[in-house]
Order: sequence, then C-alpha cells, then structure tokens
Amino acid sequence: MSVKFQDYYEILGVGREATEKEIKAAYRKLARKWHPDLRPPAEKAAAEEKFKRINEAYEVLKDPEKRSRYNQLGEQWRDGQDFRTSPDMEGVRFYRDGEPVSGFEGGFSDFFEILFGGATARGQGFRRSTAVRGEDLESEIALTIEEAYRGTAKTIRVSGSELCSTCQGTAVQGGSFCPRCGGLGASSREKTLEVKIPPGVREGNRIRLRGQGGAGLGEGGPGDLFLRVRLLPHPVFRLAGADIESDVRLFPDQALLGDRVTVQTLDGPVTMTVPPESGAGKKLRLRGKGYPDGQKGRGDHYVRVVIDIPRDLGENEKELYRQLNHLRQKRSG
Repeated sequence: MSVKFQDYYEILGVGREATEKEIKAAYRKLARKWHPDLRPPAEKAAAEEKFKRINEAYEVLKDPEKRSRYNQLGEQWRDGQDFRTSPDMEGVRFYRDGEPVSGFEGGFSDFFEILFGGATARGQGFRRSTAVRGEDLESEIALTIEEAYRGTAKTIRVSGSELCSTCQGTAVQGGSFCPRCGGLGASSREKTLEVKIPPGVREGNRIRLRGQGGAGLGEGGPGDLFLRVRLLPHPVFRLAGADIESDVRLFPDQALLGDRVTVQTLDGPVTMTVPPESGAGKKLRLRGKGYPDGQKGRGDHYVRVVIDIPRDLGENEKELYRQLNHLRQKRSG
C-alpha cells in the first residue's frame, strides 16, 4: 500500500527546530498511544495505519543525514517516489535510544520492551524495577481579583486517573493486556481537591499540585496537576499590570467645587479628596493601593472622574442651573 507524503514534523507534533531528545520523546508518546494492540477492535485498522506513519516519520527525523535531506527537499527527498510499507506490521521498525530494535514482531511484549526500557509483559507482568512517571496535567482555575489579591482556598473537581485495581498499574494481567484498563495501567475518575491560592497570583500564573496528575506505571509516581490562573472580569476594577483602575461618578458641582468622596479599593473603602475643577476623564491617584508587583511592592490605584447628571433635581435646583447657563452665555457673548 502506498502512503502519500505527509509532513513528518506534523505527524510527530514537533517543530522543525526540535532537538533529537524532543523528537524521541514525541515518538515514544505517540507509539504508546497508537499501538494497534492498545486500541479497541473497531479502531485497530486505523491505528495500524497511523502507527506506520509515526514510525516512518521517526525513521527519517531521528537520522541527521535523512533529516537534513528531508529539510532541504521536502516531498522530493526520496527522488519523488512514494514511501512504501508492507500491508502488515512486518515492515514497521522500532527504535530504542535512536537505534533500531531487531526482531520486533508487533506483539505487546516487544512493544513494552521498547517503550519502558527493558520492561517485559511476559509471565507475571512488568519487572518491579520498571517505573514510568504519570503525565503532568493542566487545567484552569477562575478567580476574582479580590481572591487573587488576598489568596483563598477553593474546592475544585477535576478528571484524573488512578492505578488500575486489577493490574495495579502494570498494564498486563495473565500474560496479556489487562482487560479492565485496556493495557493503560490506569483508569479515569473524578476527584475533589482543596486548593490553596497564594496571595498576589496573576493572570496566567500556574499553581502546582504535586502528585495530582496522571497515575504512573509500575513503581513510577503520579504526575503533577498545574492550574492556570484566569482572572474574571470585575464590575468595578480594571487591572493594568500592577495598577488598578476604577471610576468615580461626580455631580457637576462636585467636579467644579471639589469634594471628599468614598471609593472602593482592594483594601476596602477609602475617602479621597477630589480637587476643584476636576474635569471628566481626569485620573486621581491613590499611591500604593494597586496590585502586588511581584517585588514586595504594589502598584497604584487610579480613579477616573466620570461626570454624572443628577436626575432628581427639584425646580429650584433646575432654576439655578438655568441661571448658571445664562451667566455663561452672557460672558461668552
């Protein structure tokens, strides 16, 4: 069967500047995911085809000479000929530490020999010395600005994995893949976690929960769970780096004559002096009332003046505004 050209970097999910180590790691991850013996019967044919392409890509990119020729010539690196493999798994080659592994017959025991560095699925299962650390997982945690500023404790539910109770993480049972977990060594489950949020976290920061990631295999420990911080929109505050911005609404007479008003800050309400003739858009600074700057300091809080038109004026008040308007027109005329 002829396999048409595909981008080998795309197949392995790596960039063109990927190192040999990154290419090897990507290959092992994909080979483990797409091995036909680890797929349901309905998916075996598609998995086998995918598996062959993964090996074809690795055969080229792991070899400096072939990779250089591929980078220069692209689809024509084999002089325009389609790459051909046999229709069964006999044509698939595996590699360990960059070297081809001979005698691979497509069975699960050889597969684990390759991926787990000498582990074997024969007899009672993996050797006890086999250790494959669980995957690191990433999720998101949404916080208000106040929660991020002060720190808090949050209860979250996440989807995780645990060692299979049948094979105890070895992935095999009775000389074959474990029927309960399908040879993965772990099963999925939801769990509830109490997360302590340290004060001063920022948008995009990651909080690490050790041992709360994917389950390991054999004697390998679990991976970690990373929670990426997302700050929710706030009805009052706008975060600009380490500075906070908010608005204060003033009546025309307050803006003109000046006043003392109460504004909300991260530390609670404070009284602020509005100087006379504070026009719309003017920013008044509350020094050191902003967000932590990451260097044991804080930014500032800027309060923007917004002129509000009173809607409950009595007739006498309206008459005064009419008189002011008359005087202004008379002076400008």
